[in-house]
Amino acid sequence: MSLLEKKIDFAVVVVVKNANPNGDPLNGNRPRVTYDGLGEISDVCIKRKIRNRLLESGEGIFVQSDDNRVDEYRSLRSRAEGELTKESLKDPEKLRSDSCKKWYDVRAFGQVFAFKGKEAAGVSVGIRGPVSVHPAFSVIPVNTSSIQITKSVSSEGDGSKRGPDTMGMKHRVDHGVYVFYGSINPQLANNTGYTTEDAQALKHVLVHLFDNDASSARPEGSMEVSKVIWWEHSSSTGQYSSAKVHRSLSVMPRLGVTEPNDIEDYDIDVAVLDGLEPQIINGH
Repeated sequence: MSLLEKKIDFAVVVVVKNANPNGDPLNGNRPRVTYDGLGEISDVCIKRKIRNRLLESGEGIFVQSDDNRVDEYRSLRSRAEGELTKESLKDPEKLRSDSCKKWYDVRAFGQVFAFKGKEAAGVSVGIRGPVSVHPAFSVIPVNTSSIQITKSVSSEGDGSKRGPDTMGMKHRVDHGVYVFYGSINPQLANNTGYTTEDAQALKHVLVHLFDNDASSARPEGSMEVSKVIWWEHSSSTGQYSSAKVHRSLSVMPRLGVTEPNDIEDYDIDVAVLDGLEPQIINGH
């Protein structure tokens, strides 16, 4: 395996249909929306899905969710103490090296190890990862719908008496096309041991971001990746800034379409940058 030597930028176009892509717990779990009405998916949510897909493909993941946990550890501390040696936990440099070798998400996104106690000896270590992921925003403002739901099943007692109806709410985005961007920095990759093979694994899971991700808020097929755009520069610093590369992607409703409700109602164009040809991968 070879360390990543060339800068990489990427973008992902996501289609949402009658789903809640990322609920806001401070707003009754309604879909996240900016003050301008644009739908939003947080970078934390996107990284969670990336981690889940990588975990399913066999990669070692340090930050596992309870729903997708594949080991017996119930906390980050117990996972670190169970998988790393006592010497690693007490030596910051060895902790950085061993954790990056063992867990994909540590060498990709970075991690803060700040554990107190006898085993860790009060070591606090921060690792800065080479992969950055932006939040996703919808191309145009989204319409959200809310429906009231009831539960009329007894949740207590022996079930002989019908319990009172419990009222609740479900929220969804009727339709939206979201875009998020990211970059991979070779200088930071050299510090964590992030390889070209790691980058290829990331590219693969971005296409399959919503596989095995269904829930009551996101029914199967309600969210899909339409396209992944992948720019590999010719050097470690890149021919262009990430901002300019990201701006070369344009996703807009087609001329004359006032209320788009399908990905076919949008024009997706990538402007040509001299010497930097993107790889465009269609979703599955």
